[in-house]
Amino acid sequence: MTIRSIAKLLLLIIIVFASEDPLLAQSSKKDHRYKVAVVDLMILKRQKLGAFQLTKDIGADGVEIDMGGLGNRPTFENKLLNDTIRQQFLNKAKELNLKIPSLAMTGYYAQSFCERAEFIKSVADCIKTMKLMNVKVAFLPLGVQCDLVKKPELRDSVVSRLKIAGRMAKKAGVVIGIETALDAAGELKLLNDVASRAIKSYYNFSNAIKNGKDLHHELQILGRKNIIQIHCTNSDGVWLKNDPQIDMKKVKQTLDKMKWKGWLVIERSRDAKQPTNVKYNFTANTTYVKSVFQN
Repeated sequence: MTIRSIAKLLLLIIIVFASEDPLLAQSSKKDHRYKVAVVDLMILKRQKLGAFQLTKDIGADGVEIDMGGLGNRPTFENKLLNDTIRQQFLNKAKELNLKIPSLAMTGYYAQSFCERAEFIKSVADCIKTMKLMNVKVAFLPLGVQCDLVKKPELRDSVVSRLKIAGRMAKKAGVVIGIETALDAAGELKLLNDVASRAIKSYYNFSNAIKNGKDLHHELQILGRKNIIQIHCTNSDGVWLKNDPQIDMKKVKQTLDKMKWKGWLVIERSRDAKQPTNVKYNFTANTTYVKSVFQN
């Protein structure tokens, strides 16, 4: 038997073994273009270690971790800068084979990113935590205080501050994904004005829906390169699979055509009859999103 024939035989054995080995098959099966996560804040486990086991029970691939409360403090009430606590989080994620796709600066939903005197420290603390935890994406909502539809006069402040945040993120090798009240064309213009590869859109499906826009057209306007992550959600009331406002299979077709890939992070879409039943709501939505995007 020649060396070439021996090599071919070995290759055939490897292929057959891989096809029959359930562990290898399972590993390959999980290598999806789209990953599904939940938000620790929305599953009522804000910066709590128990968020990981609950995420595992829900069936998601990962969990977005919040930076903690902000209020009038100069920075977030962030426990993850504590070495012991942070290591516990990282160990638990590894143990349960879960990912942390992003850290969320959710405190800026209510606080003003564009007007408060101290904003650099909060962004710096988030980026520092990202580096320590090897997380590449941060979520920054501009929130009600920096709603550029209702308060267009704040635009210059938003742009200048995002430029600063962009320089900080670029230096650290991470990306900050922003959520705004603007439509896709307006958000694209804002991103162009900021002109930073480290500032992108963290798109929320509900933004297009509540503003009467065509979700698929909005996604296409923003484009693949400008969307870093997606909050795969609508306002509360019904589960995603029962929501007449979202055709999730069509959404997948749109994202497929755009050649987008990444994390779909479930935030809301809770059943109005049982809004506080976390496992009930998030398991249903996670199962449905996975059935569409990981089939």
